[in-house]
Amino acid sequence: MSDFNQERRKELLKLARTAIEEYILRGNKIKPPGNEELNVMRGVFVTLKINGELRGCIGYIIPIRPLGTTIIDCAIAAATEDPRFSALKPKELNKIKIEISALSPLKRVKKIEEILVGTHGIIISKGLIRGLLLPQVATEYKWDRQTFLEQTCYKAGLPKDAWKEKDTIIEIFSAEVFSEEELEAQE
Repeated sequence: MSDFNQERRKELLKLARTAIEEYILRGNKIKPPGNEELNVMRGVFVTLKINGELRGCIGYIIPIRPLGTTIIDCAIAAATEDPRFSALKPKELNKIKIEISALSPLKRVKKIEEILVGTHGIIISKGLIRGLLLPQVATEYKWDRQTFLEQTCYKAGLPKDAWKEKDTIIEIFSAEVFSEEELEAQE
């Protein structure tokens, strides 16, 4: 079930793009529109890609701010603060494609069979160490459940089989994922 219709998806993607462009070109941080639907608390990730390749991805797992503010903050951070990449340059603005992942609340897993590859994202925590992979990552790489668990461990900096240890916490979530690329293909 989708929480966002096509029109709302377009608005959220436009909000992310406007936030990035205003920040990169003018150094301004925009304010979210005074829309009631943007005040709902929701965990969100904003992913940037150029030619299908990752160019930045930042998000909040836990809903700590209203949706509109979170999208603006994550979009700017994905463009300028992802430690894996240099800050986005103005000449790259017309090359990026934006993807938004709006997250469901987290659910602790008792058995790994609860994890549905392609539906769930995974968070693996061991002590203060935590790693997260979004649901679409497993689909993009055609991973099975075990590989998805192992790769989430790698992301956390843990050994690949750390997910099997008793003191490791595995949580799942789903995400409503939509992108500029997907919307352009539908038009």
